[in-house]
Amino acid sequence: MTQNTSHPTIRLTVGQAVIRFLQAQYVERDGTTEKFFGGGFGIFGHGNVAGLGQAMLQYQDEFPYYQGRNEQGMVHIGIGYAKMRNRLGALVVSTSIGPGATNMVTGAGTATVNHLPVLLLPSDVFATRATGAVLQQQEMPYSMDVTANDSFRPVSRYFDRIMRPEQLASALLEAMRVLTSPADTGAVTIALPQDVQAEAFDFPEALFADRVWHVARNRADRAAIHRAADIIKAASRPVIIAGGGVIYSDAIDQLVRFAEATGIGVGVTQAGKAAMPHEHPLALGALGASGSRFANDIAGEADVVIGIGTRYTDFTTASNTLFANPDVRFVNINVAEIDALKEAATALVGDARETLDDLLEALGGWSVADAGREAAIASATEWRAEIDRIIEVDDGGTLSQAQMLGILNAVSGERDVIVNAAGSMPGDLHRLWRPGSSKGYDIEYGNSCMGYEIPGAIGNALADRSRHVFGLIGDGTYLMLSQEILTAVQEHLKITFVVVDNYGYGSIAALSDTLGSQTFGTRFNERGDGSMHNGARLEVDFAANAASYGAKVWSADNAADFTRALEEAKAYDGTSVVYVQVDAQARFGGSGAWWDVPVAEVSTLESTQNARAAYEEKRAAQHLYL
Repeated sequence: MTQNTSHPTIRLTVGQAVIRFLQAQYVERDGTTEKFFGGGFGIFGHGNVAGLGQAMLQYQDEFPYYQGRNEQGMVHIGIGYAKMRNRLGALVVSTSIGPGATNMVTGAGTATVNHLPVLLLPSDVFATRATGAVLQQQEMPYSMDVTANDSFRPVSRYFDRIMRPEQLASALLEAMRVLTSPADTGAVTIALPQDVQAEAFDFPEALFADRVWHVARNRADRAAIHRAADIIKAASRPVIIAGGGVIYSDAIDQLVRFAEATGIGVGVTQAGKAAMPHEHPLALGALGASGSRFANDIAGEADVVIGIGTRYTDFTTASNTLFANPDVRFVNINVAEIDALKEAATALVGDARETLDDLLEALGGWSVADAGREAAIASATEWRAEIDRIIEVDDGGTLSQAQMLGILNAVSGERDVIVNAAGSMPGDLHRLWRPGSSKGYDIEYGNSCMGYEIPGAIGNALADRSRHVFGLIGDGTYLMLSQEILTAVQEHLKITFVVVDNYGYGSIAALSDTLGSQTFGTRFNERGDGSMHNGARLEVDFAANAASYGAKVWSADNAADFTRALEEAKAYDGTSVVYVQVDAQARFGGSGAWWDVPVAEVSTLESTQNARAAYEEKRAAQHLYL
């Protein structure tokens, strides 16, 4: 190829060009401009050590490098970082070829489900094919241009593979388009063959000039706003669902103003938990399958549902059974058209902050009748009183999970952050936690990914070192992905990891029991007689394990000791761990909503037969909103 020499160029390897480009990217919204990338993580192998690894070494003063322990964990750190940065910042993750790369696939799916930007740079096989099959290459008998990295395609918002240096510029610009898009962001994967990473090329200097990506606040169509206003004005029992989009749009003040002006109660999803101040009179609290009966009762009677920044997952809709009013209509505000049109809604495709103000103006002073406002306030008040009852510690024995969370919440400060993911704790946190700020609640429930808890906490701490982060993790998840504690110690991060031991996979044990599967395979016991794991409980010294990473560790088995341990851990200038046992049976429930998990249609087990009968009864209430 003949190069255009009319513009200045600089000779760099592809790996060097990638890092040079990334360190020159900025993002601007509402007049504030910041660097977009906070640095990069990398675990090096033969695929990237001499390419991106060499580049990270060369530019480490301008582009911070962080060391990870597990490739999935590194991506989860990036997710936590992006969430704390309100999607206006991201991290880069580089891995070697083969298993190092495919270890990131789960993290990529988690980022994309949650619409959070992270840039993944997995190494790939030789573009030249001069070596033949290389170490860790997956060979496909039907095509030589398919590699293990193609597994990233379904879990990435953008995927590319750079086979020649000339392709890099357009790929990087497309990557930034997606990473900075409010509607399209998620995991971006650029696969880099190991020989191409080290190849030199005369890149145009303009590629490495500082570049500002402006994040627009797009407004919804005016005609759609007036249609939506007419629907809301005709409502007698409306409800608002606030999702994560409210927080990412920085629209909390607008949501509060809209609720106060209209008198409509606000229920929150997991992602939108901190979108409405907990003590606000119109804050109904958690809604959906992991919500409370107080919010769900109002949602069940609603004739108009106003969804703001929500994806309407099955947990939010209670598997399409929650909104039981046969005449219910939906008005959705979302930057993503695919979400705005869900539930056959009148779609307001636009930024939540701007659109809420426009919609309020179109309503022209309308509000619900006094009885509707009073009903929402009464429900919210009852729920706050119920939370106080549930978390109250009544004796000095083993704590229930709800009591444990109540103590942790009381110790947490206004700017502190709670991080959690899969298991039973997200449901209890959704119902019971009282966030101190809009960025104080990071519960990864879009992908419900076990293993997010520890690296996600690290990502939050890296993004804002002024906050104290509590990473809440169960014993089952800890055994999956705990080693990133070493990264927290290495970076001198003020994080307190709370390891909660309920003797197994407590959440699935409870679910299994209700589905007729008798908690099978969910408890950590030795194999006993025959084929059953019904022997002695497996004892794991979680405190000793955490201490082996270099963290300061406390253990507690009652309310007083747990409170004291948390306070001392929070005061400790470094990474700390508090280990606490909770009553495996004392779990809080009672949302009044359903979650569709199919039960075996035929079985010889009476427990399964009974569960199937209950399932059929619940499923009868399920319908699409058309």
